[in-house]
Parts: sequence; structure tokens; C-alpha cells
Amino acid sequence: MNRLESLQWQCKKMWIPYLMPEFPVPNTTVPTLLALQRSGADVIELGFPHSDPLADGRTIQDAAQVAIRNGVTLPKLLEWIYKARTASPEPLQIPLIVMGYINPILQYGIERFLAEAKTVGVDGLIVPDLPPEEAEEFRQKCIAQHLALVFLISPVTSEARIQKIDALATHFLYAISVNATTGTGKLSAQDTSQIRPYLERVRRNAKKPFVVGFGIEAAEQAASILEVADGVVVGSALLRAMSAAKSAAETVALAEAFWKTLCQSHTNRLCLTSSDANRQNAVAYLKPIDHIHASLDQTEGGVTPV
Repeated sequence: MNRLESLQWQCKKMWIPYLMPEFPVPNTTVPTLLALQRSGADVIELGFPHSDPLADGRTIQDAAQVAIRNGVTLPKLLEWIYKARTASPEPLQIPLIVMGYINPILQYGIERFLAEAKTVGVDGLIVPDLPPEEAEEFRQKCIAQHLALVFLISPVTSEARIQKIDALATHFLYAISVNATTGTGKLSAQDTSQIRPYLERVRRNAKKPFVVGFGIEAAEQAASILEVADGVVVGSALLRAMSAAKSAAETVALAEAFWKTLCQSHTNRLCLTSSDANRQNAVAYLKPIDHIHASLDQTEGGVTPV
């Protein structure tokens, strides 16, 4: 059982920050990852910048441009993840999901990228421009490397398609809160109870856990969403809180303060869906993955990922 599966087995609500590497100044990625872990993050979503993003709002687009100017590349991103995983005396121990786009992965080489990602300590991937209909080969390669693959659903996704995407996802789904880009004010402008029917529709049609992102910026919003969902992702609000930093130390301090304020009163709440039935669902989808992993472990040649 890997880090992500171990967390899900606890049936705990997931508080997930989205971090853009080397934002807003260089030499911040590793210390900020560790600061978010200290501040109560359960999982971290780490982006890698791309010139043609999908669904990213202004805040994340601007942060990506800063990251590119500050020298972020895929090899450097993997190096920083490895440094975080092996940091002393406080290594990164929580699950880490990398969010990026398919073209940079294709250019890098799929097999090479997935193998290196696993070796340095990545736990899973979100590739928003990889359509589910074209994802099976990539999905199988992720499974072979013990990497989760997360797919997106939206308020206009049909029940049949939710079920199809749920079957493809290895560990959990990512539900976009509203039809808008990241950092949208659309969610803030409405009572989060208005999206509850949508979240309940996802709950009815998905056997796996699901997290919700896009436009979440306050603890009250997150707590309301977590009454139905299994986790929340907060990105643009975190990046805005960090954006004025002029040094690595200031970046770390701002990120840590924001995340503690956001989730300090809710971090230890158990999953509201942690009934026996839901635990059995978790067992049902984790067992096949464990079986695949056990078979692969016998033929991996002794390579020990971080």
C-alpha cells in the first residue's frame, strides 16, 4: 500500500494545496513543500508550468510564467521532489500529485517520465488535457509504475460519463466546482449549497473518493463542500497569499500562515462518509491495485523508489 492508498484507508478528509514551483521567487519549491506539510496538508498537488494551460485562471497562468522565468523544467521539478523526499531532518512524507499537460510529458518520453517520477517520490498525476477516451495506454503505464492517475469531471458531466471516468481513475476523481477557470469568483459569488446537488450526483455515481477544486478560498467554503466530498483543493488563493514574497524565507512563512489559517480547525476531522459500506468500497478498489502491484514487485529488479 503506497502513501496515497494509506491516507485513503484512514477515511480522512483531504486538504490539498496546489503549489506552483519556484513561485514567486527562486529556491522556494522544496522549503515550501515542507512548510505545507508542517501546516497540515494531507496531499500536495504540484504543478509544472506550461505555455498553453487548460482551465487555469489568471493567477495560476501568471504564476506559471514566473516559474518559467525562474528556470522550472521537468528535470528540475523531479530533482526538487527528490530533495524534498530526502530532506533532513524533515522529509516530505505526505502524498504528492503532479499536475501537468501531456505535450511536455510526450516530449520528455512517457516511459522515462513515469519511471523517474516514481523513483523520486511522485504518487500520482493529473493530466487535464488527456481525454479519458485516449488514456488507457497511459493509464496502464501509470499502474505499472504504481502511480495514481486522476481524471476531471465537471457540473455538466453526465451520470454515465461520471461512472466511466470513475472506472478509469485509479484512486480518486477531481470534481471541478463550477464551469469556470481556476481561481474563479463564480463559486464565491454563490452559496456553496448551490453546488451540493452536483456533488451529491457525483457521490451517487462514483465508487471512488472525489475531491473538489476551482474557486475555493475560505475555510467556510471548504467545510461546506467537505460535507459531501472527500477533499478540497486550494490553489489560486494560496498563490495570491504568497505572491508578495521577496525571498524564500518570506515565501515559506506566507504559505505556512495561509494554510494553517485555512484548515487548522478542520484538519483532524474524519471523513463524513467513513461508514462500513464506504470502507468496503475503499477495500474493493484498493485490493485490485495491490494485486497488480504485488505482481509487478516480483519483476522490478530491486529498484526501490523514494
